[in-house]
Amino acid sequence: MQPTSPPPDSATPDAAARQRIPLSIWVLGFVSMLMDISSEMIHSLLPLFMVGTLGASALVVGLIEGLAESTALIVKVFSGVLSDYLGKRKALAAFGYALGALTKPLFALAPTTGVVLAARLLDRVGKGVRGAPRDALVADIVPPQLRGAAFGLRQSLDTVGAFVGPLLGVALMLLWANDYRAVFWVAVVPGLLAVALLLLGVREPDVQRAEKRSNPIRRDNLRRLGADYWWVVGVGAVFTLGRFSEAFLVLRAQQGGIAVALVPLVMVAMNLVYAGSAYPFGKLSDRMRHTTLLAWGLAVLIAADLVLAMDAHWATVLAGVALWGIHMGMTQGLLATMVADTAPADLRGTAYGFFNLVSGVAMLVASALAGWLWDRWGASFTFYAGAAFCALALVGLARRR
Repeated sequence: MQPTSPPPDSATPDAAARQRIPLSIWVLGFVSMLMDISSEMIHSLLPLFMVGTLGASALVVGLIEGLAESTALIVKVFSGVLSDYLGKRKALAAFGYALGALTKPLFALAPTTGVVLAARLLDRVGKGVRGAPRDALVADIVPPQLRGAAFGLRQSLDTVGAFVGPLLGVALMLLWANDYRAVFWVAVVPGLLAVALLLLGVREPDVQRAEKRSNPIRRDNLRRLGADYWWVVGVGAVFTLGRFSEAFLVLRAQQGGIAVALVPLVMVAMNLVYAGSAYPFGKLSDRMRHTTLLAWGLAVLIAADLVLAMDAHWATVLAGVALWGIHMGMTQGLLATMVADTAPADLRGTAYGFFNLVSGVAMLVASALAGWLWDRWGASFTFYAGAAFCALALVGLARRR
């Protein structure tokens, strides 16, 4: 009897395992989802709370949002560097998630915009601490040929939380007669669940590290990051300049006369599209030229800005935020993949940190500028300016290609 031929390599258990996204990536996705439910229950209502209850202006909203988001991105530098130095990612990520969960009660207690600012800064410090180590952990766990899909999956699950959170916020606002503070208290629960799931469900891989630790931000280490990496950093900053804080989407929806309790549904719509598109576009990024997909993402953002600039009718705003969500699904996981592809494995935390530092500065500038334009010339001018920044970025990207 002839011996049975072995199955082709693609059918072997090892080959099949290489094509599956590891369980820890799924767990990290659900951790992100729970924390985003917690955060978005608050953030989808916070602009309305600041303007309607605390009497803040659009400029103040823009400054608070810009400072908060840029703080998160800047802190990622230090947490990313530390994760490279220690060779450990999970502990730092867990600390960041725990800090984010424990700051949620401050929003419920806030009597002034100053307290809201302090709460947002502490919350975003937590996000900054966890962000770079978590992204580096994803790159450590998953094989290179599945990076785009893995980042897309984590982003997709994260974004599920970003539309479930506002939905819960809407339901509770209707149930409790627009009681912002009661909704903010409920947001504490999913945040604590996220921390527990990370501690119990994620196993950090054993990665070979040099016995002698060196400072990851030494000049010779930064040179190892290379020109391709720094180009990705520049692209990320320009994208951020063209895409200011999503708080302005909420304010645009309010201008259309939508009931206060229903305004967060705008963020539900945006994040529903984002969640549905992030994983497919992540898989697509594993098979096509990255700069081409980035260019299409910029074109979609230009379309979103132009639609939102037209008027504040609910149908127009809905179309604009849907396009915004498609843009996010096309580009956010892709940029994370490009950082992983252009950075050495032992400097991934540092690489994500510097990428987010530059994007953080751009976020602060973009959100403050958007708030000033909104107060001075109105919503339409703000969105037209965003489209102009994106057009300039598209020209620069075309020259690179």
